[in-house]
Amino acid sequence: MRKSLLSIAMLGVFAAPTFSYAEDAPAVAAAEPASAWTVTSNIGFVSDYYTRGISQTFHKPTVQGGFDIAHSSGFSAGIWGSGVTPNTFPDSNTEIDIYGGYSGSVPFVEGLGFSVGAIGYIYPGGSWKNYDFLTQSEGLNGVGNEKGGRWDTYEANFGLSYKWISAKASVTLGDWYGAERATGWDGSTSGTTYIELNAAYPLPFFGLTLIGHVGHLNVAGKLSSDPRFANANTFDGVNIIEDNPDYTDYKIGLSKAFKIASSEGWNAGIYYVGASNGGNSGYWGSRGYGGSSFNGGVKNGVTEIKDLADDRFVLTLGRTF
Repeated sequence: MRKSLLSIAMLGVFAAPTFSYAEDAPAVAAAEPASAWTVTSNIGFVSDYYTRGISQTFHKPTVQGGFDIAHSSGFSAGIWGSGVTPNTFPDSNTEIDIYGGYSGSVPFVEGLGFSVGAIGYIYPGGSWKNYDFLTQSEGLNGVGNEKGGRWDTYEANFGLSYKWISAKASVTLGDWYGAERATGWDGSTSGTTYIELNAAYPLPFFGLTLIGHVGHLNVAGKLSSDPRFANANTFDGVNIIEDNPDYTDYKIGLSKAFKIASSEGWNAGIYYVGASNGGNSGYWGSRGYGGSSFNGGVKNGVTEIKDLADDRFVLTLGRTF
């Protein structure tokens, strides 16, 4: 879900060889041209891993990092990883994103760019096979997890950017996080979409950048109305199920790049994040299906639940090498 939450950064390095001549003297050899490839790595810490408005860590901190390569032609690719919670992704505590794409500029419109790409969100070992929410709370032995659909999700995306503002549309190339008929849904969720608008406006003081984001998730399916799942509509005697996981999320905050002594590449940020469809009655809320512990995590004698779309401040600290 990241994504997190995640745009593909396109970098380019251009250099022209220089020559030096002196009359009646040997010509100086041409300078070695700069490589067309750029390689970077990054590592970071977040107080809560929110992506697309939803906490992936049950509101706990985690460490993240990755590697990227980019070519001056506009091609780029990379791999990135983060800790996640097995409460949401049973049998997995790691998210690995593998992505690639191409970006360029639109002729005759200064500052207008585009990007096309694909990304895979991989959760090693994780699947619905040991999903345990229904079996723990309702005694529906094995219902919803016969085939154990994997959490792994793949998307294609297309984006446009103009100066400091950008927009992107993403669509899943298969089921959305293993949500299908066999795992308690009304059918395939292939074709789920996420539309987002992002801004990174450089402020004229203190080297700060104002960050803004709004996005909307439209899942191509809902929780099943199969009578076998009827008991899931109540938990501890309270109606909890909003069967539609769609929501709108938002983020606003400040980021700053800085250096420590002679160590460059540092960045920090503080953001206010959240999403709709949370609270006491929403799908992602503290009494909702999406906010429940899918691996049977128990707290105070009942299945652990949290409002994963809760509005809150998130702190980040990282470095790019």
